[in-house]
Amino acid sequence: MADYSPELDRAAQGQQQIVTRAQLLAAGFDDMYLYRQARRGRWQRVLPATYALFTGALTDEQRRISAALYAGGQAQLTGLAALTWYGFRYSPRSEDVHLVVPHHARRRSAGHAVISRALALDERARHTALYPVCSPARAVVDAARDLRELRPVRAIVAEAVQRGYADLPALDEEIRRARRSRTALVRKAFAEVVDGTRSAPEAELRECLAGSRVVPEIRWNPRLVSGDGAVLPTPDGYLADAAVALEVDSQEFHFSPADWARTLDRHNELSRHGVLILHFTPAQIRRDPERVRRMVEDAYESRRGLGATTRVRVEPRPADAPPTGEAPPTGEAPPTGEAPPTGEAPSPGEGW
Repeated sequence: MADYSPELDRAAQGQQQIVTRAQLLAAGFDDMYLYRQARRGRWQRVLPATYALFTGALTDEQRRISAALYAGGQAQLTGLAALTWYGFRYSPRSEDVHLVVPHHARRRSAGHAVISRALALDERARHTALYPVCSPARAVVDAARDLRELRPVRAIVAEAVQRGYADLPALDEEIRRARRSRTALVRKAFAEVVDGTRSAPEAELRECLAGSRVVPEIRWNPRLVSGDGAVLPTPDGYLADAAVALEVDSQEFHFSPADWARTLDRHNELSRHGVLILHFTPAQIRRDPERVRRMVEDAYESRRGLGATTRVRVEPRPADAPPTGEAPPTGEAPPTGEAPPTGEAPSPGEGW
């Protein structure tokens, strides 16, 4: 960076070696020099009027920075790119960087920068040094509107609530804001979460059992209490008449001995009170839903009426309890991965 002016050097350092044409022109370079540097393989033009002062692949953060510099100072990061920034575990990964700009902005999608216009930007957006990031609720709804399958939409909606990124009122507000524009999937996933489903695999189990003519109403994530008033572990699903509990066991929760011990303790506590626990993996539910349905039906028919003898009862949750069955942690989870760099992002120039 010795050949660069101090101003350009500071901008490049703060923007992870991503700079705009306007910044390069202000540093004394002309368009022909920019063209030659790119042709010689010393720099690369990553987006219109946006350059990387190196060759090779861009990191996720450099892709976000370059897209934000191209889109302009009012652009807000949203969709899958924002979910990745927040650290969502089950969000699909995409090479595209989705940004929302004011409706009057004259900027079109180019390369990995996907631009959408909105009548109103997100007032709850987080302001980082180089680009604003839409709130998790806005990012979830924007991402869901671009997805075409229910499973990933279920995953990001459930994770947003389960891990405390967004609460139900915030998600509901964003869904209402989007109206009926490509929101059918997110509306369905949201309704499932409101009704007590905590994860995408639970929603798939619920869908699997919905067509059963044998199994009665299933209580999802119920509050169970023993005969002496002790609160029991909460299963994913519960058939009160037969005292049958349903558990969806994702592999990630059994990686450590402590996780496995907690699962066994929950199982033993429910079994001690006469509850039969059926365990299913997400893979089993997806590969052979008919077999899963038959197992639940057989267990219910063989134990029908035993629920009264166990003295385990389902109690309504307090009015202020979250319908997802677990209280989300307070505050928003911090983003994982690369921290946003320092420095303010100037508006990019036009041209090559």
